[in-house]
Amino acid sequence: MSILTPPPETIAAREGYFGDFGGQYVPEALSGALSQLVDAWGDARNDPAFEAELDDLRRNYGGRPTPLYRAGRLSEEAGVEVWLKREDLAHTGSHKLNNVVGQALLTRRMGKPRVIAETGAGQHGVATATAAALFGLECTVYMGAEDCRRQRLNVVRMQLLGAEVVPVESGTRTLKDAINEAMRDWVTNVDSTHYLIGSAMGPHPFPTLVRELQKVISVESRQQFAAQAGGVPDAVIACVGGGSNAIGSFADWIEVDGVELIGIEAAGEGVGSGRSAATISEGRQAVLHGSRSIALVDDDGQVRPAHSVSAGLDYPGVGPEHAHLAASGRGTYLAATDEEALFGFRRTSELEGIIPALEPAHAVGWLLRHGRAHLGDGARVVLTMSGRGDKDVDEVVEVAGWDVGVDRAFGADTAAGGADVTVADPARQGEQGVAPGDAP
Repeated sequence: MSILTPPPETIAAREGYFGDFGGQYVPEALSGALSQLVDAWGDARNDPAFEAELDDLRRNYGGRPTPLYRAGRLSEEAGVEVWLKREDLAHTGSHKLNNVVGQALLTRRMGKPRVIAETGAGQHGVATATAAALFGLECTVYMGAEDCRRQRLNVVRMQLLGAEVVPVESGTRTLKDAINEAMRDWVTNVDSTHYLIGSAMGPHPFPTLVRELQKVISVESRQQFAAQAGGVPDAVIACVGGGSNAIGSFADWIEVDGVELIGIEAAGEGVGSGRSAATISEGRQAVLHGSRSIALVDDDGQVRPAHSVSAGLDYPGVGPEHAHLAASGRGTYLAATDEEALFGFRRTSELEGIIPALEPAHAVGWLLRHGRAHLGDGARVVLTMSGRGDKDVDEVVEVAGWDVGVDRAFGADTAAGGADVTVADPARQGEQGVAPGDAP
């Protein structure tokens, strides 16, 4: 079924839907908890004390507002004017704290002593463990065993913060499977536990709740761009897995004419290769993890494995509001391969002194390879740098096969002591380094 084809029933006007996407597709055991969350969120939004505490935490604990930075050297290489929204500078190293602090306040408001979370790249898990430590909540984080391996640093960070990290060995041992286990835990412990979902997916009210808590990204960037650059950008660009940073980056721009909203999914080894996580590009309508959206499913409706070099984008679904933006034509959803992400990772580091997470590196890689052709010379873009790349350095070196010259870095072979790291560059093919297609 095409993403443009509505489902058999007419659901567009129902609460919790974005056009034809969204809803609550959950066991009866969770209905009460979701109703409680809807009520708590509605009450909180009308409570000035809640908004004041949330704003104080964002500013004085989380470090907001994050800067909007004109990346001059990256702009020169891309052929477009690039402004980076620096979510990597927020406390815990990503945008995730925006959502987590708000949901932790709601957990306290509902009188629940425990939170659980799923995580892929580990940044949501770290943010959840951080908020749990701050508010004195018990915390369990489910993480695919494969993601535990490639994001070991974040596993250690969660444990240092007092969280229990549960490696999930089922399925592909990645984000989808972590969500499955978190859902099982929630059903079992629903009276005492809030499932602090990290992305703009899941059953209503989570897609709306997460969007509203992440909307601070676009509220800030809209004000900052007007003050620093003048007017509005030609495009706002963000990477998309489940879609929390992207919907937060888009939300305050959706009603602004002339601003293209570009979501970059993870194409893995290429769209159509069978090893991709480009859900909107390749998927179709399905119900996954509590809502109707777009998912990678086979002809029998079974979820297909997703693949991305990035643990945070390695998910076979997407939030329902992104599905609606794609179906309505308001959002443009494209994809970047593993190799393009590795290229974006390296060039951002070299050109700007910013080591990005692999997730936003997909957006940078797409922009460097395709942005000028898509947008035109000199276009002005805001790109959300959703997280920092400390967590990814070891995995990138292993996957890309870069020679980091550890011995030479300690002076064994060279007086300079610098690392010998090469990178794929279309203008330098044939030199030593990573060529397009080499990354698995």
